[in-house]
Amino acid sequence: MTISRRQFLHSTLALSMMPRVAMASDSELVAQTSMQQIAPQGYPETPIWSYGGGVPGSEIRVPQGARVRRKLVNRLPQPTTVHWHGIRIDNAMDGVPGLTQEVVQPKASFNYDFEVPDAGTYWYHAHNQSMEQVARGLYGPLIVEEASGPDVDQDLTLMLDDWRLDPESAEISDDFDNGHDLSHAGRLGNLVTVNGKFDPSYPVQTSERLRLRLINAANARVFDVTLDGLAGWIVALDGMPLEVPLRVKNSFPLAPAQRADLIVDVLANSGQAASIVSVERDGAYGLAKFEVSGVPSRVARTKIDPLPANRMPEITLKDSPVHRMTMQGGAMRWLESANLGDTELSGRELAQLGRFWALNGYAERPDDPFLDVRLGSVHRIEFANETAFPHAMHLHGHHFRIILQDGTLGPWRDTVLVERGQVRQVALVADNPGNWLLHCHMLGHAASGMMSWFRVT
Repeated sequence: MTISRRQFLHSTLALSMMPRVAMASDSELVAQTSMQQIAPQGYPETPIWSYGGGVPGSEIRVPQGARVRRKLVNRLPQPTTVHWHGIRIDNAMDGVPGLTQEVVQPKASFNYDFEVPDAGTYWYHAHNQSMEQVARGLYGPLIVEEASGPDVDQDLTLMLDDWRLDPESAEISDDFDNGHDLSHAGRLGNLVTVNGKFDPSYPVQTSERLRLRLINAANARVFDVTLDGLAGWIVALDGMPLEVPLRVKNSFPLAPAQRADLIVDVLANSGQAASIVSVERDGAYGLAKFEVSGVPSRVARTKIDPLPANRMPEITLKDSPVHRMTMQGGAMRWLESANLGDTELSGRELAQLGRFWALNGYAERPDDPFLDVRLGSVHRIEFANETAFPHAMHLHGHHFRIILQDGTLGPWRDTVLVERGQVRQVALVADNPGNWLLHCHMLGHAASGMMSWFRVT
């Protein structure tokens, strides 16, 4: 059960504190143990793992086309790597252990150096034992600015997360091998934060226009986002601008790893609060609020323009092959059998090894790629979810287009939410050479079987 705003307000002390952030140098990304006030004030600080001393890690903000250079310095008790999520990156910089690089051992370092070709909202996070390392706080935002951005009064990055904390000590529960989580929906927390804070507040004025960059950094939680006291449009998904901004009329899902850029106007009056809200079965709860004060900063604007488009490859579906990826296993749809390497094991044997899921009959990343394709070729992937749970399928090194029910091409994305029993197709141009991971971003599902890869040559 999520600890809601109301539950915490009924506790003895409910207002949260600003997180303590120690900034690393621009050239270093130091992975280290830290302390931060994650739970509301009055609870103890939480031991976390962080980039540079706080969670989220320092925002990296660069212009489109720039190079990002960061030296990862590992001061953790575990090996680690960094994945630059959503960037159409050089393969050697993608941060996947055993596929694009070796792990960075404790006390060692690795130099990441890559170009960011596309403007938009991205993020970086640990990619070794990521179910644990991301849950402990190893993530941060990567913002690539357009040459000519939208006319807004504030540009705010909001990283959504949930934490599983001990209610007395506020320490992170270390039950990362919990078989129930691994075989069900994944690791769901009991405290939701935005930018490492419970119930944060941002000052605004009536009629201000805001750009809100939402990033779901949670292990498994799908946020169902809506607006209160704000009127807005979705202008980009997973970093890629929409050709036509989409008016937010109801709630919309934001799965783990997905991003949504919103342009919103403040409708609430001075002395009131507007909010971003998540809707769940047991009611809605606030994610972040905007305290409105003062007189309107300017006349309310009525026009909303699309963001400048990134240069993306053209996709023609005619004669493009379809490759089916079947998602199997999990609670209520248990695996009968699946392969680990060349060995087929029974579902019971797999469960004893902590493997509960499979992609196309493999309960780990197989030796051979799911796809081995020619550079520049167009392909469709059909995700067929035969399980009882949703999965957020993420493709490294590429963006793809959702194929809509009428057969037309929908928005560009790098992570697609496939609901239980659903079949969804995506189309991509294999235009980035290398070995690329394809996995569920419910990180417990990936750790317990839902991981594959493809090769572009």
